[in-house]
Amino acid sequence: MRRIALLALCFFTCLATFAQTQKATVAPVHVAAGTVLTFHLQTRLNPSSENETDKLPKGTVLKVRLSQSLDSAVDHDGTEFHGVVVSSVTSGNRIIVHPDAEISGVLALLRSKSHPEGFRYELLITGMRDQGKSYDITASLNPSFFDESAPAAAPAPKPTN
Repeated sequence: MRRIALLALCFFTCLATFAQTQKATVAPVHVAAGTVLTFHLQTRLNPSSENETDKLPKGTVLKVRLSQSLDSAVDHDGTEFHGVVVSSVTSGNRIIVHPDAEISGVLALLRSKSHPEGFRYELLITGMRDQGKSYDITASLNPSFFDESAPAAAPAPKPTN
């Protein structure tokens, strides 16, 4: 019985040691109301032919002025935010997104392989209302959802004859 108690004590001591060595902090996000942020459109899985924004290439820039402040120390994962587009987005000589288009989005806590704590906050635009029409869009502050410091795939070896 003493051996079992001793083993249990050792086991729980090891668990407590491992739990204390992990960092639980994630880099915070603080954005004041009225701040203009640059978002990058992302590729959507099921684009719609009626959605003009789905015809824009990945990485197209949206300049957005936030309507309210965001603080990850106060606002939790999934908190909605709103803003307006400050400059038009064109395709060819046609305006696809007009200035003052209303946007909506969320503060998201995303898993990150390259971040030391394993997570990072991201602001994601999920919808837009432009001239009475609503569009589903996906845009983030980063040009890609992939971790930027993740190693690139090694080039394929050249075939030998």
